[in-house]
Parts: sequence; C-alpha cells; structure tokens
Amino acid sequence: MSTWPGLVAALTRDHALSRNLVLLAALAATVAVLVAGPRHPMAFWLLLASLPVLVISLVDLFQTRHSLRRNYPASARFRWFFEWLQPFLRAYIVESDLDGRPFSRDERALVYARAKGDVAAHPFGTELDVYSDEYEWLAHSIAPSRDAPKETRVHVGSAQCSQPYDAARLNISAMSFGALGANAIEALNLGAKIGGFYHDTGEGGLSPYHLKHGGDVVWEIGSGYFGCRDKEGRFDPGRFAERAANDAVKMTEIKLSQGAKPGHGGLLPGPKVTREIAGTRDVPEGEDCLSPPWHSAFSTPVELVEFAARMRELSGGKPVGIKLCVGYPHELFAVTKAMLETGILLDFIVIDGAEGGTGAAPTELSDRVGMPLREGLILARNALVGANLKGPVKLAASGKVSSGAGIAMNAALGADWCNAARSFMFSLGCVQSMRCHTDTCPTGVATQSPARQRALVIPEKAERVARFQRTTLEALHDIVVACGLQSPDEFTPDGLRQRISAVEMRSVDELYAFVEPGELLSGARDPRTAKWWAQADPTSFKRCEV
Repeated sequence: MSTWPGLVAALTRDHALSRNLVLLAALAATVAVLVAGPRHPMAFWLLLASLPVLVISLVDLFQTRHSLRRNYPASARFRWFFEWLQPFLRAYIVESDLDGRPFSRDERALVYARAKGDVAAHPFGTELDVYSDEYEWLAHSIAPSRDAPKETRVHVGSAQCSQPYDAARLNISAMSFGALGANAIEALNLGAKIGGFYHDTGEGGLSPYHLKHGGDVVWEIGSGYFGCRDKEGRFDPGRFAERAANDAVKMTEIKLSQGAKPGHGGLLPGPKVTREIAGTRDVPEGEDCLSPPWHSAFSTPVELVEFAARMRELSGGKPVGIKLCVGYPHELFAVTKAMLETGILLDFIVIDGAEGGTGAAPTELSDRVGMPLREGLILARNALVGANLKGPVKLAASGKVSSGAGIAMNAALGADWCNAARSFMFSLGCVQSMRCHTDTCPTGVATQSPARQRALVIPEKAERVARFQRTTLEALHDIVVACGLQSPDEFTPDGLRQRISAVEMRSVDELYAFVEPGELLSGARDPRTAKWWAQADPTSFKRCEV
C-alpha cells in the first residue's frame, strides 16, 4: 500500500478511534489551545501536556522500525512501560513468600535477616508442602549430639602440597571484579577477613580490591589466564609465580567450566576495559578482552593434572584444584584416571551446578546446558570414592547454597564444604532486580558506576557478609546436633530423604548409585557407572568406545 493511502487507512479504518485515541486526544487538546488563544488561563498547562504527547504520537505514526507503535501511536509505549514494571510488581506485590526465581522471597529474607543480625526464626510452622514431590528433608536422631564442636574446618592439601589450607564450611564463590564493582569486592573480602573464610576471585583476575583488606583468597584461573598471561594470552609461569606468592592467596583453582554457562567463553568489549580492569587482567586498555571456551595450557586429562602440579610448584606448594560443571560423566572419570596413572593429585574439586548464577549468559546455555549440582556432585563423589581418592582430594559444592540445611544436604552427597555467590550478594544488599548485565544495579553491587557504587558502604556491608556466614554455620551446627552427629563429614546419603509422591518417600541412596570405596577399581555394580568408567581415557577427553 502506498504511503498516503496507507496513512489515510490507518487514521480512518479498522477501529481507528481506539487505535489512535492518544494521538487524536493530543491533537484535539492542541487545537483547542490554538482556538481559545494563548491568554486562556488553562492554555499554557494544556499545551504543556498535549504538545509532547502529540509529537511522540506523530513520531510513532511515521517511524518504520516498530509495527506496534505505527498502529497504536503513543499508546503502544504503555506496553514497554508495563514490561519494565512487571518484575517490580511481581517481586513486591504478586509473589508469595515461596515464589520467585531463582531465589524465593523466603530464601532471600533468610539471608537478609542473618546478614543484618535480625531474628531469623519462622513462626507457626513450615509453609512448604511436605507432601509435594519437591519436598526433601534430613533424618534427625532421637539422641542429639551433646558435644559436637561449634566449628569444624576442612584440611585441603594432599601429601604433595607443602602449604595446605584449612577451609571454612561456607565460603564466597567466584565473582570477578568487573562483574562486581570495586566496593562490592572490597566488602566481600573484608567480610571474609572478619569471618575467617575465603573469597574466590572469579576468572577476572586478582584485583587490588581482592587484596586490600587481607582476607583469604582463592585465585581462580580461567582460559584467559587473566593476571598471569603473556601478550598472546597464554599462561605465563613467571607472572603466575609472582602473584601466587602473595600471602593472601591460599589456594589456586583452574576453572574448566561454569554452571550458568558451561563450555562458553566471553568477550569484554574494548570500551569496558578500563585502566583498572586492564591492569588486573594483564590486557591492553580499551581493547576487546577475550576469554576463550577452551584452555591453551592443556588438552588432555593427563596434561590437566600435570598443569595443576606445575601451578602447585610455582605457587610454593599451595593447594591447586579444578572447578567444573559436569557435562559428560566419562570426562570427569578420565581426570580421575589421569590422577591414578600419573600419581599427581589435585588437592580439591569444586562442582558447580547448572543452577549456578552469573552476571550474564546466553539463555540457552543457562537453561539447557550443564548438569544440576546434585547429579554432578554425586558423580564427582563416586569418581573419588570409587578410586580411593576421596580424602586426599577434597570435594566442594557450588550452586544456589543459601542455608545451613543446603550445606548439610550437599555434605550428605559428598561435599566437604560449600561455596555461595548470590547468597553473599544478598548479604551485601542485592534485591534480585535481575539487572546485573546492564550496569544499572540499584544497590551498587553488580555495577562499575561510581554513582551507584556509592550506595554500598564497605565497613557496614563487610560486617553483614561476615555475620551471614557465621549465623549460617551456626544453623548448620544445630542440624549436626539434631542429627546426632559430630561434624558435617558424618552426613550420609541414607539420611537425606526425597518425596517421590504424596504417599512415597525414598532415601537418596535408593534413588542414585553410590559406589563403595575402591569399587571403580574392582568393577562397579551399577551398569551406568561401570560404562562411564570404561569410557574414560586419561589421555583424551573423548569417549572410548566400549
């Protein structure tokens, strides 16, 4: 349809009045002012209201990019307004206490209360549907522990490690400087210092803000080798040794994959590579910063453990581990076989679940790629226990941990400790506005804006970080006591129960295969586990055909 006939049709046909109501009302008001004359007492105010609306309506009518705005001048914009408003209305008005994704209102409220030192008790009983097939619980004892120690730590570091580290049961998971602002990083690290737990740097490098307050640090090394790379982006042993020698760095961690975006690298556009970020990552200021999906320092399981041994030597004997979201089970088993074949042990393995968080990731990767934490943790536990490596090699869980019960349940599946990221963000004041990727975080946590970061007062937030971690571990201790145990190490799969239907429940060891110590070496009973072990090749991440 040609331009003018089409315009005439748009203004005169097919519910033209309702479609063009805002345009016509603004036009009528403007004409009324012109007819009445500028001296009319209401003329100025009416023109002030109608003229901008008329201009917007005409712009919408003639623009060519948005069909909805061409057919509904000005009024179509209300759609975008309410889309913008929807998350806030849902979070503050519509959602019940048990609704909300990824964290419900109750889960967030628990973190807020513990971080602020408020009463975290819940009156009148649980609001959960205990007969729902989503319900799970821990078995308690009629003989609670009398003398379970208030605090226990995890000794990390095999005999191949000369500077072992005693890790807390709950630590700050990987969040990079760049994804989080400087004030947030400082507050987290100061909180870790106050509370005596560690702070993972994330793959964005070891920034000055991670080191300013002297809190324990785990330096995560991703495929970009930020902070320890040469000009071509390859691992630089000298640069790594220099920075890993810092007293604050207690362990180093090789990131293989991340739960929220497994198998995916990243690109930080040049305009976002500020002087500070460039200095932290050892990249040129103002140029695109690439983190590829794969590592250049190794390509096989054997090369991976040999690289870990090299990092341990370069760091002066500090523990070295890996972090991954499990994909193909045989790949994790291949790493286990590589340790057996070479005699080189990783000091720890961190399993990240597909439910883990990130500042930004492709939707398809977050929703449909990667193994959830429970299955991944059980597979890692089976790999280590079945090869008689659990003990020298510690196992940690990372993925949506926010309570003492969550730590206890992961311990029942084999985790020696847990890491949490978003929960510690809540302790800083994060309100789950879901704007981490826009640099417009309303609480100053996930932003590089100095104006927004000002809202985050470091000493006050650091106390909240430390208080949340301490009170969560106090809750864990209460559960240990109630279950008649001495430490979280004594939780077992048979004590974790899962409802299958309204009339049936099972313990987790009845739902999943849990191998006995050394079972993989003599022949796994579970056929799937046996198949994955047979498919594992220490010299390749590819599947062996069996």
